[in-house]
Amino acid sequence: MGGFSYSHGIEAAVEQGLVRDRASLTRWLDGILRHGAGRTDGMLFAAVHRAVLAGDEAAFAWAVERADILRASSETALESRAQGQAFLLAIRAAWPLDGLTRWDAALAATGRPPAYAVAVALVSALIGVAEGPALAAYLHAFAANLVSAGVRLVPLGQTDGQRTLAALDPITHAAADAVLATPLDDLGGRAMAVDWTSMIHETQYTRLFRS
Repeated sequence: MGGFSYSHGIEAAVEQGLVRDRASLTRWLDGILRHGAGRTDGMLFAAVHRAVLAGDEAAFAWAVERADILRASSETALESRAQGQAFLLAIRAAWPLDGLTRWDAALAATGRPPAYAVAVALVSALIGVAEGPALAAYLHAFAANLVSAGVRLVPLGQTDGQRTLAALDPITHAAADAVLATPLDDLGGRAMAVDWTSMIHETQYTRLFRS
């Protein structure tokens, strides 16, 4: 999916001294998972999964639109859209699924690129993975990619990277459970420092990552 090229603003957080070791990286990712993109994308992941199972194209389009627009910076928008498009491209090429053509058409009708969460939720529903395990797996993969970025940026050793993943495991499952219990009327994030560092990254002088 090209996820290795995105840091979700962690590169700027390291530059600002906000993420500097294993403990601060864990705290930062905790905030993203429970209050930032993990929360917002998780809620829309569940909305897409349910819409596909119900065959509700209007609900699907509603979630697709919000997953595309609820980004605080151009780089986090790029991060989500690029990975969503790459994911569906790979599925279409190597793992063609019954029913995907219908939802491709519904997606095209929105005129919006698929967010990564939308793409994974769509495919998860089509292959019969329940929303709870699918969402937990999605959030775990999201966290693992950001840990990998932190390992390279701080830098941290591989063992500290694994320790961070282990520390985030219960947080990831708690975030997934919270998402599934939250009504869509409460959609949105509140990780303002993450949004701020992502905006800073857009004009950061030296950069390794695209976000």
